[in-house]
Order: sequence, then structure tokens, then C-alpha cells
Amino acid sequence: MQLFSYRVRSIWTNWDLRAFILTSLCLQIVLIFSGSVRKRNKSRCISLILWSAYLLADWVATFALGILSNNQDSPSSPDNENNDLLAFWAPFLLLHLGGPDTITAFSLEDNELWMRHLLGLMFQVAVAFYVFIGSLPQTRLKAPAALMFLAGILKYGERSWALMCASMDCLRNSMVTPPDPGPNYAKFMEEYASMSAAGLQAEIEVEKEPETQPRSLDTVVEDINTVMILSRAHRFFHTFKRLIVDLILSFHDRNESQSFFLKRSPLQAFKVIEIELSFIYDVLYTKSTLIHTVVGPFFRSITFSSILSALLLFLFTKKHGYKDIDVVITYILLGGALVLESYSVGLLVFSDWAFIKLKDLKQYRLSNMIFASISFFRPANKPRWSNSMACYNLIRFCLKDQPSTIKRIMALLTVKEAWDRFFHTIYCPVHDELKEFIFKEIKNKTSSAEDSKGYKRFSTCRGEWALQRKGYRKELGWSVEVEFDESILLWHIATDLCYYFDGINHPKGILSDQKISKAISDYMLYLLVVRPFMLSAGIGQIRYGDTCAEAKKFFQRGDAMPDATQACEMLLSVETKVPPIQVKGDRSKSILFDACMLAKHLLELKVEKRWKIMSVVWVEMLCYAASHCRGYYHAKQLSTGGELLTLVWFLMAHLGIGDQYRIEEGHARAKLIVEK
Repeated sequence: MQLFSYRVRSIWTNWDLRAFILTSLCLQIVLIFSGSVRKRNKSRCISLILWSAYLLADWVATFALGILSNNQDSPSSPDNENNDLLAFWAPFLLLHLGGPDTITAFSLEDNELWMRHLLGLMFQVAVAFYVFIGSLPQTRLKAPAALMFLAGILKYGERSWALMCASMDCLRNSMVTPPDPGPNYAKFMEEYASMSAAGLQAEIEVEKEPETQPRSLDTVVEDINTVMILSRAHRFFHTFKRLIVDLILSFHDRNESQSFFLKRSPLQAFKVIEIELSFIYDVLYTKSTLIHTVVGPFFRSITFSSILSALLLFLFTKKHGYKDIDVVITYILLGGALVLESYSVGLLVFSDWAFIKLKDLKQYRLSNMIFASISFFRPANKPRWSNSMACYNLIRFCLKDQPSTIKRIMALLTVKEAWDRFFHTIYCPVHDELKEFIFKEIKNKTSSAEDSKGYKRFSTCRGEWALQRKGYRKELGWSVEVEFDESILLWHIATDLCYYFDGINHPKGILSDQKISKAISDYMLYLLVVRPFMLSAGIGQIRYGDTCAEAKKFFQRGDAMPDATQACEMLLSVETKVPPIQVKGDRSKSILFDACMLAKHLLELKVEKRWKIMSVVWVEMLCYAASHCRGYYHAKQLSTGGELLTLVWFLMAHLGIGDQYRIEEGHARAKLIVEK
């Protein structure tokens, strides 16, 4: 046993540093190639791999630096020359700590810790210098080490700078316009008062600030090419990124955006928004804030040439006294660093940012070459986000969530809720049909608004306007006038009951409005259960829990657990002439049988009429949720494939609906007119 323990310690002593530095390189490879995948993918496996690599990368590099530092303190040994080679690995760890261009922050919270990262930069650079200075003056690797230190410090500094620029305070400060006191009111009134005191008849004539362009609601659809879509997305990105930090917009912004989006087809409108959000993702989670500026290409040329020069210098350096395995590892580190830096340069050159920049500089031949390359690797029809929506169903969950020993243990460990959210959430594609319907409904609201108050009023509707338009506000208005989370649960259960009822009694195929209603219904419940922070404050979690408890108790009355269709038949068979609150009181917040009442009201209508009403109500609820979610939480979901809710929010803003437009008239131009 002692011999085995000795061998293990011996292997660890000889290979710990080598294993950690190679692991650090492997983690950088994982990060650079998967860092940007997450904005187009909701895969939990990819998220787990990326999260693990992101956390381990810093820890492994820091630990390896610690081992190098500890080796410097050890007594001299016959391997001094080889130790000099090991000290040459220190700047590579700085390079790894700088991270790839494709990911600087795993979540928004990482950006807020930029000061901690800056302190880590100073400390790690000091440790790396200490390690290498310990190998002086006899080392033969002074020149390549100096070049690698330059590259490592630049990369580490870039990451700290990117984190700082993407923090919410810094981002907001960069977008806030200079203070505007407006026209000099005091001076104007002094002149007016002096003229009045002098006995002159003075009148004030006010002219509103002229608009940059007339407000037009022309809805004739015009197709535009991919280049125009990309260019306009970049232009709107610079304006509408202010929404992420809860800043305001002006009526000029609304007019320009409306005139563009009202002439687009639904799919082109969503494509523009996808690209906008892709730009925002780059600003928040990558080094784009730095590398796509004037200094970005300069820094990339320095780091690339430094690594290449270090590789060439090491190639012609005498290797006597160095262990063969350590020489091989050094070549792997240099080659890996060069390949990763070459990939970063490629991402810099062949990017949407570079294309837009060259197009603005009127370098059309070069910009067209870059655009052709971008289109080859990322076709125009390929989504810039996950193009999927999560779905969660209450009745399906209640039927499958049967008590068991494992679940009781999970409940004791307080992990059952997390498991339920993971296991019972499914992902469905966002079909073009759904996008077209959402666009049409929001466009109708834009066309119906007569003034700025109308735009703001539509953002507060959560089903009332839809029911009013269809003529059922009086009969069904009670279901959307309760708290928002209660409305979601009421309409979610009612949608399921109608869906299964029609599947039995009207088996002619699923209507378009049925698919739309069912998809949004399950998506909204997912937001309520799994992403409650994206909805307005309420007691949704309590109400959902009580409703599930009552549903499980109700379904367990028979000899065997029913399937979904049988469960809906059981619910619809319950007499609901008396409101449940009169029988049960209000201690339990369950709305199970209130939803049955709503479903029975809806089932009195014709099939087509019923689903038309339900689809427009659900879209209005979706729009309400989108406009009442803070920009921070919308931005947070960009790192997990994006949310349909965020696209709807941006679409509403582009079409003028929302309360973010706080400048409605601009500066007035007042003149004093003196009558003679």
C-alpha cells in the first residue's frame, strides 16, 4: 500500500504541472469553438459543457501558476535548465486567462465583477513575472518569453476591458446623452415680462420641433435583400440597444423604425430583429466592444505576430538540457496559441461587424468578398437565435408527477422543483406561421393607434382589447381583469380543455389558430413556472402550486390515473354554476375550476370563432409580458439561445408600441411677436 501511495505521489509530482497546462489549453479550445454556439442553441448539454469549461479555465490556469511559483521556491536540482523551460510556460497561462474572443462572460453577473477580474489581472501578471524572473539570467528563452508576456498581458487586459464595458452601469453611461437643459425658459420669460412692462403687446408663438420625416403608416410590403437587412439591423442596433439598460427613445426613433418595419414581411422583420439581438449578444458576452474598434485589429496584429515570433525563436533555440516531453509540450502550447489566435483573427475579419465597417468606408469590393464568405458559412436563412420556445403544460405535469420514494428524497433535498422544471420542459420550433400571426396582430395595433397615448395604452392590454375587438369583452372580460399570473393559468387550462375537447368532437384536423393558441399557452406557463422573473410581480408560484395540488387530488379519485384526454373530460364534467370561491373560500389560490368555467363559456362558441378569440387573446398576453419584462432579464436570456418574448418585445418597440418613447414633441420653438 505504501509503495502504491509512493508511486501515485511520484506520478503526481512529475505530471501535475504538465497535466494542468495541457488541460488549460484544451479548455481554451472548447471555449473558443463553443462560445458563440449558445446564442443559437438551447441545448442543456452545450450549456453544461460551456459552463464547466468557463469555470474550470480560470481555476486550472491559476492553479498551474501556483505550481510554477512553488517550483521556484524549491531547492536547486540537477534539472535547473529544464525548470527554465517550465518557467517559459507562465506567459501561456496569462494568455489562457485572457480567454477567447467568443466568450468573456458566461452570464451578465460576470460583467458586474470586472473590478475583481482587474485585480486578478494584476496579481496573476505579478506571479507570472516572479516565476520567469526566477529563471534569469541563465535562461535561453528571454526573447520568446518577452513576446509571450506581451501577448498574454494584452489578451488578459482585453478581457477585463470587455467585462467593464459590458457592465450595466458602464453600458448605460456610454448611451446616456449629454444633459439637455432645453431652451432658456427664464431668459425668454424675462424678455416677455420686460415687453409687457413697457406697454408693448407681445404674443408667444410656439412651433413644434420639425420631424425628421413625416409619420407614414404605409403598409405596402417591399422585399429587401440580405445586405439591406444586415445594414438596417446594425443601424437599429445602435438606437434600440438603449432598451437593454432601460433608457428612453424619441418620436424620431419611432417614426424611422415604423416606416421601415411596416413595409417588411413578417419573416424579414423578425430576421432584422434576430440580427439586432445578435449584435447585442456580442456586446454583452464577447470582446466585440474592443476588437471591432480602431484598436481591435491593431491588438490582434500584435498578439498574432508576438506568438508567431515566439514560435520561430523557440524553433531555433538550442534544446540541450531540456526534457523531450517538455519540449513537445512547449511546441503544443505555441502551436495551439497560434491556431487559436489565427481563428480569432478569422472571426474578426469574417464578421458582420467587419462587413458593415468596410461598407461604411465604401470598400465595396472587399466588403462583398467578406459578405460572400459569411453567407457561405452562415446562410441567410439560418436563424441567429435558437428559433425555439420552451413549453410547459400543467395537466401533463399533474398526470406524470406521481409520488415515489425517489421524489420524496428529492423533496427533502430541495431539488425536486429544479428537477421538475428540467424534466417537464420540452422545446418546440417557432414556426413561421406563428411569427406571421404575431406580426399581423402587433401591426394591427400600430395601425389602430391614433397618438402616443394609444401606443402606450396598447402595451398595457393583456386580453381586454382583443376581447373588445371580437365582441366578447362583457362575457369573458372577467378572465383577463384578474392578476396577470391568474389570467395565464385560467387561459392555459381552458386552452387545454378546449384543445382536447375539439380533438374528440371535431377530428377534422388542427386549425392554425389552435396550434398558435396551444403553443403560446404552453410557452406562457413555462415563463410563469421556470422564468417567473420575466413576468410582472405576483403570486404566480403559489397559485400554480395550489392549482397543481387540486388537480392531482381530483385526478386521483378514480381507480387508475387518466390520460390527458380523459382528464379534460373529467374536468369538463364538473358542475360549475356556483363560483368556486363561494364554496371553498380564498385560502387556496387554486383556479382549476374557474378555468373550467372559462372553458365552458368558450365551448359555447363555434369552433373557428372560439380559436380566433383564444389566439388573439394569447398574443396580447404575450405582448403584455414582453413589454413588462425588464431589459436586463431580456438580455440575460440571450446567452441561452434567446427567448421569443425578447423578439416580440423588440418588434413592439420597432412598431412604436410601449412606454419607452418619452420624447413626443422635442423642443418647442417659441417666438415673441410684438404688435406695433
